[in-house]
Amino acid sequence: MPRPRKCRRIEFMPDNQYFYPKSKDFEEVIISFEEVEALRLSDLEAMEQDSASEKMNVSRGTFQRIINSARHKIADAIINGKAIRIEGGDYELMSGNGNGMGHCRRFRGGRD
Repeated sequence: MPRPRKCRRIEFMPDNQYFYPKSKDFEEVIISFEEVEALRLSDLEAMEQDSASEKMNVSRGTFQRIINSARHKIADAIINGKAIRIEGGDYELMSGNGNGMGHCRRFRGGRD
């Protein structure tokens, strides 16, 4: 039996969770909330991977895999004209004071 996934901390829930190309015939790419958080910390906030991984409560290697997966999916969507849907993942939403919801739950799309 595989080891359970470690809960990832996120502080940001995007208002827009679906982006689509102008063409009417397109496929979808699904990006998890923790992938969006990794992009935000690494690319938007310009954090180093060590501090960003610490903030998300994952190892540096795991953060690297998350960010690489997110970048690959976004590049695929932009280059090949695919829609981007943000949903799901194993995460704990942190409040403004740094406290979480108390436990990690598996979220499967939509906003909780």
